[in-house]
Amino acid sequence: MRMPSISSAQDFLYRKRWLYSRRIVQVIILLSFLTLPGIGRIADGNLSSSTWFGVGLTDPYVMLQSWLAGGPMFLPAVAGALLVGAFYALFGGRIYCSWVCPINLVTDLAYCLRQKFNIKANMTMSRELRAGILLLSLVLCLITGTLAWESINPITLFQRELLWGSAAGATILMGLFLFDLLVSRRGWCGHLCPVGAFYAYLGRYGRVRVTATTAGSCSGCGSCIKVCPEPHVLAPVVSKNASAVTHGDCTRCGACLDQCTTGALNMTLDLKPGNLRGIPIVVKK
Repeated sequence: MRMPSISSAQDFLYRKRWLYSRRIVQVIILLSFLTLPGIGRIADGNLSSSTWFGVGLTDPYVMLQSWLAGGPMFLPAVAGALLVGAFYALFGGRIYCSWVCPINLVTDLAYCLRQKFNIKANMTMSRELRAGILLLSLVLCLITGTLAWESINPITLFQRELLWGSAAGATILMGLFLFDLLVSRRGWCGHLCPVGAFYAYLGRYGRVRVTATTAGSCSGCGSCIKVCPEPHVLAPVVSKNASAVTHGDCTRCGACLDQCTTGALNMTLDLKPGNLRGIPIVVKK
């Protein structure tokens, strides 16, 4: 059997560079909460509230729920929420969804299997549903005086499943997986998850953006749109009506860059108001 050449392997890795980069980051974050042999535990807590190297971090969505529920506002927790919120507001809130959230591992696996087995079933839902669920979760916090969403938050249950083998966590994770696999393409993250809706609003003007390399460089093949978890955000760039993705729904996952064979797209960091050219974030061959 002929072994693949080093060049072919490098090309394959390059075409998956954003996917593998995200997976490495996600796995490192998850492992950081576990007690590892010879290392110990890097982070204490969970993705809702944690301490990293002595710095306390709090999910701003959780902090907002706590405030509405009438919970105590301790200064370290508030400072941690402001720090996390400022980061995602600057760089783009839904970076959380594709680079941090462990549920992305589950839903991406479901999407991959849908493609592999050519599963066509796709229940249509409005993307505004997640905004409605977000509003409902906040109203319930206000009415009930509890962190309404956190009791069923799949992200929290995912971590409980890893740590304690939670039966509730396993059931909900399997339900999400089967829902995305058999019922609706990227149904959970794309249409229902209030966490994604929250970070879309928070990072609406984030400065990490997918941009066109040069004017007219896109061939219009649409391959990037087919793999994008939020395909509507790329439409203006592909149709050449815009030079950058500015929609808050963009997760900055880089799937479009992995798929693009013409080099028409870049991921850029733009810190200048009104300037869409930015600073390219590219991985060279």
